[in-house]
Amino acid sequence: MAFTSVKGLLEGYAAQMDKEFWEYILEEDMHAQQITREQSLAYMRRVWQVMRQTVAHYDAAQRSRSGLSGGDGEKMRRAEAAGHTLTNGFVTEAMRLALVTAECNACIKRIVAAPTAGSCGVLPAVLLAYENAFGAEPQAFLEALYVAAAYGEIIAAGASISGAQGGCQAEVGTASAMAAAALVYLHGGSPEEGAQACAIALKNMLGLTCDPVAGLVEVPCVKRNAAGAMNAIAAAEMALAGIESRIPPDEVIGAMDEVSQLMSSKLRETGEGGLAATPTARQIQHRLREMSGQEQR
Repeated sequence: MAFTSVKGLLEGYAAQMDKEFWEYILEEDMHAQQITREQSLAYMRRVWQVMRQTVAHYDAAQRSRSGLSGGDGEKMRRAEAAGHTLTNGFVTEAMRLALVTAECNACIKRIVAAPTAGSCGVLPAVLLAYENAFGAEPQAFLEALYVAAAYGEIIAAGASISGAQGGCQAEVGTASAMAAAALVYLHGGSPEEGAQACAIALKNMLGLTCDPVAGLVEVPCVKRNAAGAMNAIAAAEMALAGIESRIPPDEVIGAMDEVSQLMSSKLRETGEGGLAATPTARQIQHRLREMSGQEQR
């Protein structure tokens, strides 16, 4: 694709109103990558297929090699089945699927980096939960993925999607913004409302640090995926109700870039600050190093 700003995306579409929003994005993708329509669609079908397969192949009994991840998605399912959850249906399912997908990543299973492996649970969680709760034709989810991809590209161009460069706001924050825009599209919202949802979601996660315990994409990453999914739903809900971000989307992205630059290197995937530097985290790191040393002997 070739999108560098939300304003440019919306203005470009406004100049070609003879096609649907997602199709405008598709054609720009075709032009940028010099591929055919079918090649682009085939890739997006594969993305959707893998998202579905990841969830289908979840093993509640499996644990990551570190032992830090696994089984929490199943706990959510059991809690809802027993009537012990505060939310139900779409919201609880999105939370569960975000945990499931992120746990699969920690267990070295195939996932879709959306936009990164560390944030892989957010977008598929809200889309699959929406499918379960509201239903939609398979084509609608492919279209929503194009919308999400356009916003991911814009944020990558204007700020960053790398935790090492921008903290977790760049990973889960971006994934949440992409998911919010996709949800608005799925629920019949306008492109402008999708832009507002992106801005609201991203604002809510400004400053989120990347502080992985023992350098692994597990703690706090897995649970942050669930939080990112919830944030996406809230942002989409507000935007669909006509609530707008007082700060325009492109300026929010610019602010995110500034926050990234101001953020200490200790809070950008180095494992030197935040949760990674707590006493318990250091104990976990020490234990895992000992385990690794024993395995090498």
